[in-house]
Amino acid sequence: MAPPAAALSSLSNALATVEQLSSSSSSIDGVAPDLEASIRFAGAQLTQAAGILLRLSQDIIAQAIVTFTRFWAGPEGGSLRIYSVKDVSAAALYMTAKLSFEPTSPRSVLNVYALLLSKEASPLWFVNPRRQDPTDKPAPAPETYYLSEGDYQTQRQVLFRIESVILRTLGFNTHVVLPHTVALTYLQTLGVSTPALANRVFEHLNAGLLSPQLLYLTHQPNALAVAAIYLAAREVNVKLVDSEWWEVFDVDREQLGFLVVGMKSMEGFARAEKVKWETRTVPLVVEDVDAEIERRRMMEEGG
Repeated sequence: MAPPAAALSSLSNALATVEQLSSSSSSIDGVAPDLEASIRFAGAQLTQAAGILLRLSQDIIAQAIVTFTRFWAGPEGGSLRIYSVKDVSAAALYMTAKLSFEPTSPRSVLNVYALLLSKEASPLWFVNPRRQDPTDKPAPAPETYYLSEGDYQTQRQVLFRIESVILRTLGFNTHVVLPHTVALTYLQTLGVSTPALANRVFEHLNAGLLSPQLLYLTHQPNALAVAAIYLAAREVNVKLVDSEWWEVFDVDREQLGFLVVGMKSMEGFARAEKVKWETRTVPLVVEDVDAEIERRRMMEEGG
């Protein structure tokens, strides 16, 4: 990640370089771009769901998702054929919470992931695609997601090991600035800070965390905030100033256009992913990634 200028480091993020955006360790290891995007998307949602169950604040969850996404970027990043998404997600969330005012225990983290990754009990569509409506089905038996003491000790060591791998991969740079507070400040500056508009802005910013375009790795918080405001204002029919107000916040029209398109595309992308994986689980461990790559290879040879 390219470090931000020293004077603005407290307000800026390290962004992905051109090399990191053009090639990833996973693609070098033979993971197709669409499969990589699907797995990253599922992993970010897994992190979000785990954070909610752990009752962590949204800013901690968002920072963990950014850290999770950064880990896979570039040829020096983590490969999906070496590291399991479930382990990296758990370690990113545990590490982010530990560095905050809301630390959580390894046991709590691992218990939550045991539930979310259970094929019988998980409410997540990409883990348990057939459990679309859990309200009309009996509750799963606790044995299906129970983490024994032996399993806990083993997974605890994996959690600590992957945490250290993430830190080394990111050069121990865990600094993440989120655009949410920036957006609120901009709304007040523009004189249009209403609950409906602010909620819609936050929805776009939270959805952007899951973007296949890696919006949080390519643009600074001020640009993300401006794009979310621009898009949300149009959707809730709030009139902004007539001038090119985004330039006041150091965002040019090209940046704004790219980000608006990226944010608008999230709903369609998420819907397409659910259709794509409606009968199969998204591979979240190395063995399943290898199996999916082999399945695709055999289909190509047979087709």
